[in-house]
Amino acid sequence: MKKIITLGAVLALMTSCGTGDKGELMHGEPGKRWTSDKPQGMSLIPGGTFTMGQANEDFLGAQDAPTKTVTIGSFYMDETEISNNQYRKFVEWVKDSVVRTKLAIAADEMGVAKESGGIGAYAFLDAEENLDKMTPYQKYMYDNYYSLQVSDDIYGGRRLNKKVPLVKDTRKYPDANYVEVMDSLYIPASETYNGMTTFDNSKLKFKYSYVDVDAATRDRSNENRGKRNRHLKTETLLIYPDTTRWIKEFQYSYNEPMHNDYFWHEAFGDYPVVGVNWNQAKAFAAWRSMYKNNYLKDNKQTIEINEFRLPMESEWEYAARGGLEGAMYPWGGPYATDEKGCFMANFKPTRYDYAADGALYTANVRSYPPNGYNLYNMAGNVAEWTSSTYDPSSYAHMSSLKPRNRPSDSPLKVVRGGSWRDPAYFLQVSTRDSEYADSARSYVGFRTVQSVSGSLSRVNQAKMAR
Repeated sequence: MKKIITLGAVLALMTSCGTGDKGELMHGEPGKRWTSDKPQGMSLIPGGTFTMGQANEDFLGAQDAPTKTVTIGSFYMDETEISNNQYRKFVEWVKDSVVRTKLAIAADEMGVAKESGGIGAYAFLDAEENLDKMTPYQKYMYDNYYSLQVSDDIYGGRRLNKKVPLVKDTRKYPDANYVEVMDSLYIPASETYNGMTTFDNSKLKFKYSYVDVDAATRDRSNENRGKRNRHLKTETLLIYPDTTRWIKEFQYSYNEPMHNDYFWHEAFGDYPVVGVNWNQAKAFAAWRSMYKNNYLKDNKQTIEINEFRLPMESEWEYAARGGLEGAMYPWGGPYATDEKGCFMANFKPTRYDYAADGALYTANVRSYPPNGYNLYNMAGNVAEWTSSTYDPSSYAHMSSLKPRNRPSDSPLKVVRGGSWRDPAYFLQVSTRDSEYADSARSYVGFRTVQSVSGSLSRVNQAKMAR
């Protein structure tokens, strides 16, 4: 017996020596070394402490931004406002999904098999004949989730066939069923502008789900503890920008060309998207997170990213300051021009002069010099949505550590940075403004942020650089 015990002890010792584990907990569970990859088109904003609020004269008497010292965590932020090109990718993705869903439903209702060709090529991928081709995981997910009805949507969870290209040339439509589906998605020629074939934008609806964290933290009921789905919210909304804002906001002004061209014309591709309300901006961020995670899954990468989201008001101001302490503008100040007399942002310098700064309306998202964090147009061009609800007394209630405004049912949301139609006061990094969440404006856009895992700060980043 002693020999057996000794042999077992030797084997255990050999095993532990091979792994570096000496029977203690110091090494913890083996894992991969974590590195944070900077998302494309974003800048790293290292966390730090700064004085938030109106340090300069509040000549409008708003009294809604008293100074407060706060500490911000690290995050990534888009270098520019979301452009028309970037938002169009969201619109085209939704359009593609809407068309494929309509085709798949039609094929399902008609009982058209894939082998029949035509509209059958777009049938749902989870049809019974494909079950034998699924992996065990896919089969389990289909049996337990894909086939469940979601609310009143009997097609909820069905998987679309995105490998078959859509036919856009009307002369090449594969069959009459395809023609009928496509015709139902376009505005009748008699109702279109100049008789052009136009997709019905009222069909462009995006559906997504999220957890209402604020509601969950306020829920004190013991019986609901651990029930994640109680605070799972589902939103379905139209996502096409409201291009009519160019006309409605400027009576007796000839802005029809902006209404007709601004969102879709290539000339404005790299200009900031406008006419997007707070809910649509939030939906874009949710889609961007899903789009990136799907890309990682398709490339067999299992790590999911931190979600893209709208910045909190405190994060926005910290980033806008670009590392400068007590500055009036992202470039410092106190003037809106540099030493050569060139304007540093796109705004309205005088009451009637929109063009003195070099732009009549909006400008390219990389116009004007960036701030210390390589962020463009944190002042001017378009004001930007934040995730925060506007309350004149917000600062009195916010935490000094990674502050966010207290939960509220108010429809007023904070916008920051000023725009092409605003005077210089609204370009100041501490100036607060607000818009209703369901309002779309020709002068309000947005950019997104993504939290950084770990505790990188401005201080240790500077040490690593030395």
